[in-house]
Formats: sequence, structure tokens, C-alpha cells
Amino acid sequence: MPTTTDLLSGFSLAASNTLALPSRAALYARITSAKQLTALVDRYALAPRRFVLGSGSNLVLTGDFDGLVLHMAISSRALADEDADAWYVRAGAGENWHDFVQWTLARGWPGLENLALIPGTVGAAPIQNIGAYGLEVAERFHSLSAFDMRTGESVRFDRAACRFDYRDSVFKQEGWHLDGRFVITEVTFRLPKRWQAIADYAELAGDLDARGIARPDARQIANAVIAVRRRKLPDPARFPNAGSFFHNPLVEAVTAERLRAAHPEIKLYPQPDDRVKLAAAWLIEQTGWKGRDLGPVGMYEKQALVLVNHGGATGADVLALTRAVQRDVSEKFGVKLKPEPVFQPSSTASF
Repeated sequence: MPTTTDLLSGFSLAASNTLALPSRAALYARITSAKQLTALVDRYALAPRRFVLGSGSNLVLTGDFDGLVLHMAISSRALADEDADAWYVRAGAGENWHDFVQWTLARGWPGLENLALIPGTVGAAPIQNIGAYGLEVAERFHSLSAFDMRTGESVRFDRAACRFDYRDSVFKQEGWHLDGRFVITEVTFRLPKRWQAIADYAELAGDLDARGIARPDARQIANAVIAVRRRKLPDPARFPNAGSFFHNPLVEAVTAERLRAAHPEIKLYPQPDDRVKLAAAWLIEQTGWKGRDLGPVGMYEKQALVLVNHGGATGADVLALTRAVQRDVSEKFGVKLKPEPVFQPSSTASF
């Protein structure tokens, strides 16, 4: 591995993405401190493109990357501050997300338990606004520090500046595309001292009920979340995958009513903003894609929302299956599924 600001050329990324797709980076640097980024700005300001890589768990590599890959490995965990209402816990961008969640619980700082076992790094969590079982990271987010690769300065983003939305943030949104310019180096979370359990999500509630737990604490919720996720989702070491592959679509109420009239059994989840969330897994199942393959890739037999690599797949194979599933869901329901993972190089993917 390169040290300080050393770079490698023609670096293989096959082991750095959980879909195990082949790809090479023209330039690659493993970042273990924010100081390295200053040197890289000075020396490689004219790199044609930059891409920030975490654990590669929410990524589809569609080919070789002709720019500079910054592989984040900044590791740190600390209680940054505390007041009467909350603990403020800070972590480096390269920290493993699940390990960080477990660490906060071990220290008696609940609040992230519903997000246990989500693959990825701390730095990627606010970019995607990760969420599961009734909680989004935006609800526990306080602020982040990011390095501006254009100016060479450190910038602070608070919750408002991140413009969080469903599985979205300012770093991904149309017209902004700040990911690649701003490299997140650390994130601070606000964990409330007046903690309340979030355990009414159907699968989570069912697991707790099966365990005979009526009033769960944070650790019990985390354990239930871990159990549910392990039952549903394949181990990337056995079945390379990128987790949930499609967003659950959000539609207007009138569209939801049209779908209910045509498909009375459809699963609908009203949202606070009057939109309605659809279950992407259910839509995919109804089109016959659950457990069905297209070449070396397929939708997982136990969870239709997960795309798996059975071995030897390329980014082109993933793109072909993505578009086939989108086409069939659109034809049957008039709903366009949007992939969750980031596609790189992005210019080769159009949805």
C-alpha cells in the first residue's frame, strides 16, 4: 500500500468493491490523514478526474477509472462534546460503519442501533443518507468536515448544508455533485440522551416479539436488526453484492391510488410529506426477477432487491441487468426504479 502521499498507477480496484467487479485506477492513493490531501492538491491539481472510495459497498465499477482514486482510511473515534441533551461523537471517514455503531453502544451512547450492520464507512454515511428500520443517518447527524480539493481548505457542513433527502444529500444531488470536490474527513453525530426506541418497523418488531422483548433497549434493537439483516441479505464474501440495489420509489398520492386500484395487493407506505413509498423488492418480485439471472449476475433468491455477482461479472453485466429490471417494472407498473449504488465511471451509465 502507498504511504503518505505516494501514488500507485494502474491500481486494481477488484478487491476494493463488494460486487468484485474488475477495474483499474490510473492513479490511486490511500488516505490516512487529512494532511495528505493538501499535498495531493498541490501535486495533482490537474488530475482529469477524482473519485472518493470508501469500502466500495455501494459502488458499481463500469470500467477503468482514468483519474485519481482517493481511498479513505482515516481512522479515529472520540467523544467530541457533551451537553444536557446529547453526546456529540466524532469519527474518521475511514472507520467501518458497523464497528463504529457497536463502539457507541458499548460506551452507552445509544441512537444508531437501527443502522447496525449497514456496510460501508462513516464518511460515506452522510453522502448516501443511509437508513434502515425507521431511522436515517440525517436524524443523528450534527456536522462534518470536508477537504475542498479545489481550494485546498477545510470546510464544515452542518445538517442544513447537507440538504438531506431520502437516500440523498448535497453530495449527490442534481446540479451540485460535490462528491469528488469535497472529500469528507470526519463526521460528528448527535446522540440524544433522552433516547426513545424505534422498533415499530414490521420485520424488526416481529423479531423482537419472537424473542419475547416488549420494551427493548438499544443493544437489543441492534441485535434484532443484525439478525434480520443476516436472514435477508447475502454475505458479500460468498455472494458479491452491493446491498439493496434499488431505491424504494417515492410517488405522489394520486399515483399510489392508481396503483392500488390496478394492484390491490401492492405495498404502500404513506410519508410525512404526503408522498407514498413503494416497496421496490415487491415490484421486482412481481415481474419475476427474484432469483432470476441474466448472465453471471442475478437478483438474489432470498431478497429481490439485492443484485449478486455469481462470478466473473463485469460492470457491463450489471448495467444490462439493471436496465432489464427497470424496463420490466416500468412496463408493468409505470414506475421507474432508480439504482442506489454510485456508478463509476459515471459517464458510461445512464438511467
